Amino acid sequence: QVQLVESGGGLVQAGGSLRLSCAASGRTFSSFYMGWFRQAPGKEREFVAAVTYGTYYADSVKGRFTISRDYAKNTVYLQMNNLKPEDTAVYYCAAGRDYTSPPREVRTYDYWGQGTQVTVSS
Repeated sequence: QVQLVESGGGLVQAGGSLRLSCAASGRTFSSFYMGWFRQAPGKEREFVAAVTYGTYYADSVKGRFTISRDYAKNTVYLQMNNLKPEDTAVYYCAAGRDYTSPPREVRTYDYWGQGTQVTVSS
């Protein structure tokens, strides 16, 4: 079992930055690959970024967002720069066990956090 707790969300103006954190506890953090997803009202949950053996990004955030992980702190981060109103959503951290699974798909993740709200005003 893995517990994931996100933090760092909030309200920011367009062009601003936020850093989300996801603290993991429970089973060995290093054995999981990690991802960030987001869900806006009335929309499906969508992939944002993942870190497995490499890093992956959605086209909509590439060049603006950076995913990283700190094994010593059992934490994964999402640095979000140049935020846009369309980035407004609840952001979820997720952990997956099977490194052969495609990291961009919701179905491949085994554990999820409760989410943190990010609101970008224009």
